[in-house]
This record gives sequence, C-alpha cells and structure tokens, in this order.
Amino acid sequence: MAKALLGYVGGPDPRMLSEMRRLQQRVQDLESELSRMQAENDALTAVADEHSLLSSIEMDQREPALT
Repeated sequence: MAKALLGYVGGPDPRMLSEMRRLQQRVQDLESELSRMQAENDALTAVADEHSLLSSIEMDQREPALT
C-alpha cells in the first residue's frame, strides 16, 4: 500500500531522491541559520539589558537611605 502511495514502479525515482537530498540540505541550512540567529539575539539581548540597567542608575539622583 505504501509503495503505491509513493508511486513505486520498480525502484526509487532518481529525481525524487535528488529532491529529497536538496530539501534535507535546505532544512539543515535553515536550522543552522536559526541557531546562529538565536545566539546573536541572546547576545544582543544581554548587551541591551546591561545597557538599560546601567543607564537607569543615575549617581546624581540617589535617594537617601531610610533609617
């Protein structure tokens, strides 16, 4: 039944195998690009968080400690 669904006629179709390899390579390329972009995003987020924390602390406008 599965062979009939795939159009099995005496062996694998070389065009279909070539297309499968091309698509598998494309998926691998996209996965590696996604990983790279996630790492870059994490680094940028860390820098932005550090910058916003430092810029929110102003030494001239400190409030006195409560005693």
